[in-house]
Amino acid sequence: MLAKTFGSSVFGVSASLITIETNVGQGTKCFLVGLPDSTIKESILRVESSLKQFGFFFPRRKVIINLAPADIRKEGSAYDLPIALSILHASEQISFPDLDRYVIMGELGLNGDLRPIKGALPMVLEAKKQGIFKIILPKQNAKEAAIVSEVEVFGMETLQDTVQFLRGKTIHHKTLINVDELFTHQTNDFELDFSNVQGQAHAKRAMEIAAAGAHNLIMIGPPGAGKTMLAKRISSILPPMTLQEALETTKIHSVAGKLSDKKALIAIRPFRSPHHSISAVALIGGGSIPQPGEISLAHHGVLFLDELPEFSRHVLEVLRQPLEDRSIHISRARWVVEFPANFMLIASMNPCPCGFYNHPIKTCTCGSENVRKYLNKISGPLLDRIDMHVEITPIYYEEMTSEKLTESSETIRQRVIKAVGMQKKRFAGTVNTYSNASMSSQMVKEICQLDGASQQLLKSAMDNLQLSARAYDRILKLARTIADLSQSNQIELAHVAEAITYRNLDRENWAG
Repeated sequence: MLAKTFGSSVFGVSASLITIETNVGQGTKCFLVGLPDSTIKESILRVESSLKQFGFFFPRRKVIINLAPADIRKEGSAYDLPIALSILHASEQISFPDLDRYVIMGELGLNGDLRPIKGALPMVLEAKKQGIFKIILPKQNAKEAAIVSEVEVFGMETLQDTVQFLRGKTIHHKTLINVDELFTHQTNDFELDFSNVQGQAHAKRAMEIAAAGAHNLIMIGPPGAGKTMLAKRISSILPPMTLQEALETTKIHSVAGKLSDKKALIAIRPFRSPHHSISAVALIGGGSIPQPGEISLAHHGVLFLDELPEFSRHVLEVLRQPLEDRSIHISRARWVVEFPANFMLIASMNPCPCGFYNHPIKTCTCGSENVRKYLNKISGPLLDRIDMHVEITPIYYEEMTSEKLTESSETIRQRVIKAVGMQKKRFAGTVNTYSNASMSSQMVKEICQLDGASQQLLKSAMDNLQLSARAYDRILKLARTIADLSQSNQIELAHVAEAITYRNLDRENWAG
């Protein structure tokens, strides 16, 4: 007898519908065809053990299991459940009249329990696209999948639960998630706040500008000056995610297996902070089974690289292309996969090996040549993609113990939201331009026009401060963001003057 049901295959952050056909006839042996990997081939043993736990048996006849389309390679253990159910139906142990109306995925334990799978969200999105609106998944994945509207998601705990449900012997209510309520509840849930940061007014202002224009930023300062403390709070002033951004980010984390059964939707912009020992593959993604890397897990959020010069030079150089394209294409002999990577880069570093170059009190023991070598660990092309260079100076006892109230993250965030609103109107209808930082050179010429006084100031800064040519566009983009924070339609002299102060590393004599 022939049985048919549907599963799904995830590649990158997208899914494809897979038809699972099982035929039990005369003969011996079991044949699993359709380009399954070794994990799927091993599923026969897991399925056999699970069936026995509930009084069923694996047929001792010829069993052919086909995963179609046959030219797409299938990977992972999530095909266990649909294979087990199709075997029961094809061997006439149990009849499931509606088996072909479901997309079914789940890994089986030897005792018949269902274990969570990766990529449930893209699977459900693809099922909906293909016109299948009933999904059976492990219970741990049900909330994640239920955020897709119009789809009925049923979470199961064991193979027996699934069998009884498909036979109509038990009633399992579909998993219901109020996406709007869940989204609204999480958008303001922050543990850290800028109100806890004493002093560092210049650095906090830089953070506000970076958040408003999605500018990449690097902080240079001595140990203990507060670079990491400031970076960890930037998420609290970023504009709230839209529902579409939340779904895109959740889908990536679903594929990577980073979602817990208690967190169905990622509604807060992610903050990723990998250790400097990370490999290039872990940073950008890849592997034998393509998985998103840290830059994709930071999609619509922040990638924080602490102690930037300690990262491998090769690892840092792979950031250059995704910083420009906002995505990463990973090519191998047999496949090409694209992962989104629209993130804001925040980096920090000491100014020299000892950490005290330009320190107001302590003396640097490195010498100007060692300072240059240390800074040169960051290549020019990578530095060119970082809009803001901010010097962080240590604060004094009086500032640390001051009882003066500082601005909360919410206060700063409201200014950021207004500035982002101006950019949304400005870039409405444009392709791949969402913020001031992503403007092309042509757009900079059209949008960031200066009056005579501002042009003269910028020319003077380029000459007197020995700013590099690459600083020109960056200064104009920053000035446009500063103007947006002031709710000004025109870039004024004060905006340009402030923008110039954030290009320290472009000064050819910065390191002596």
